[in-house]
Amino acid sequence: MNNRINKRTICLTAVAVFLIAGLTVGTAMAYFTTYAVAQGGYTIKLGGTETEIEEKVELVDPMKEITIQNTGDYDCYVRLKALVGDAFKEKMKYSEPGEESKWTPGADGYYYYSDILKPGESSSQLKVSFEFPKEELAQFNVIIVQECTPVLYEADGTPYADWNNTADVSQSFFVQEEGE
Repeated sequence: MNNRINKRTICLTAVAVFLIAGLTVGTAMAYFTTYAVAQGGYTIKLGGTETEIEEKVELVDPMKEITIQNTGDYDCYVRLKALVGDAFKEKMKYSEPGEESKWTPGADGYYYYSDILKPGESSSQLKVSFEFPKEELAQFNVIIVQECTPVLYEADGTPYADWNNTADVSQSFFVQEEGE
């Protein structure tokens, strides 16, 4: 009888192992044969926001006429500031031609362009005029600093500019010049 129990136990164990193996093979085969097919797609641009400044200098009535053009791939906001010595800040005036009022002064000394600049578009003109004696003008320099930032959007679609956003550069590159 002991022999019969051993044969029966061995047979039942073999059947149980076979059934368990059969159940897991189907799951394993499904895991290894699952795949997905995708068609179509979207073009991804990896460009950035870039702008170029155009300055026309007039010395008869001392002024700089400034226009900024978006040469990048994305919409952007722009701002600019004229840098001069502290003694001359009061002698500078900002103005726009005609009845336009697209440039607004900020508390930080920058003038902000109110419209979004699309790629290829230019800002309206901003004139920075100087009231200096002619003898000082020959050696005087007004430096224009302009910046741009990509247009960001709130959840409801309202556009805004984040002027505190900085580029995160975590890697530096060394490029060896030819002949070095």
